[in-house]
Amino acid sequence: MARVWRRALALAAVAGASPALADERDYCPARPGLGTPACTIAPGRLSVETGLVDWTRDDTPDSRTDGFTIGDTLVRVGVTDRIELQAEWVPYGSQRVRDRASGAVTRTDGVGDLTLGFKANLKNPDGSGFSIAVQPFVSAPIGRSPAGAGDWGAGVLVPMSWDLGHDLSLQVTPEIDAAVNESGRGRHLAYSAIVGLGFPITGKLSGTVEYQALRDDDPGGATTQHLASASIGWMPTGDWQVDVGAVIGLNRSSTDAELYVGLSRRF
Repeated sequence: MARVWRRALALAAVAGASPALADERDYCPARPGLGTPACTIAPGRLSVETGLVDWTRDDTPDSRTDGFTIGDTLVRVGVTDRIELQAEWVPYGSQRVRDRASGAVTRTDGVGDLTLGFKANLKNPDGSGFSIAVQPFVSAPIGRSPAGAGDWGAGVLVPMSWDLGHDLSLQVTPEIDAAVNESGRGRHLAYSAIVGLGFPITGKLSGTVEYQALRDDDPGGATTQHLASASIGWMPTGDWQVDVGAVIGLNRSSTDAELYVGLSRRF
């Protein structure tokens, strides 16, 4: 895998030095929102997309849990007109749990796991018209709880998008995973579907509203979650984006709330 990444970066450097080799297309960051875009980065281009701060809150009758991640970064490298390589790492995550009865507080922190994968677009890699892609990935357990899962995981997404006209787009992202057990050892089946609507706000500002249904068959207790999300992306130039977003849990099994802010840059 390291050899593949070295070759990909070398290709990106060569193509970046010769603009004629890189197919120019609009920048399509994977942030923000719950879903994943079907478009891919043009060959010879690189995208660095960072979640600057992400906060989650989950309340139960017995406790309140606050989680933070800082610097969650996804790197995407275009290697052909339709294929990009991806690597994602969370450098820091923390969790604070307060017991409602005793008032005792428990804190844990650590680095996250490394996720490697690729996206292969099957139709319209620039995301125009109807676009579809396949995105398999594997996560390596280099981190520790709460940011790290504790074991190997894997999965595949099939992001799709439809241009509805008037700058509106319908986005659908089904996913199936061999997710790591809550115990940190072994894997189980998890699957989800995300449906979203993207829309313009101003010339440089766009929004997305989404709904996600997630089924997680963890041996310690299976859950079905329902989530709603709203996010905004601002592109001051064609190669920069600043984003903010919020996620709300719609049932008891879901995390109650999430807020985040991020930054994306294309090179």
